[in-house]
Amino acid sequence: MKKILILCALLSVAATARGASIDELAWMAGSWTAEGRSGTSEELWTEPAGGLMLGLNRTIRREGRASFEFLRIEEREGAVTYLASPGGAVPTPFTLVGTKGERAVFENREHDFPQRIIYWKKEGDLCARVESLEGEGQEWCWKKKSR
Repeated sequence: MKKILILCALLSVAATARGASIDELAWMAGSWTAEGRSGTSEELWTEPAGGLMLGLNRTIRREGRASFEFLRIEEREGAVTYLASPGGAVPTPFTLVGTKGERAVFENREHDFPQRIIYWKKEGDLCARVESLEGEGQEWCWKKKSR
């Protein structure tokens, strides 16, 4: 019975993502920022247009050193794909496997870490989590940046 329930849940998530459109991720768009003990983190996302969203993450550590990641989400080959390029490296693809309201789950089961990237909105903040398939990981929440 437990195996049947797990199979039903997986089929439900796959069915949700199969018909997904990048336009369903418009809630991610904006300029977001967070202050933490170790420094400042920023995440920026463009509105979806032409099957593409562009993103950027920049983290500035307290000692002044910065790191960055180029991001994009695109519709390609009938799927919505998240591409991460930490430090400008060759992009690693993660396929959208589920959406529900203001929550999106991307996976790449062959990648070492992370294998799953999750974005969601929480009380107006944009949150993200990177994790292994076992659920071990790290998460961030950013507040909408006001100009």
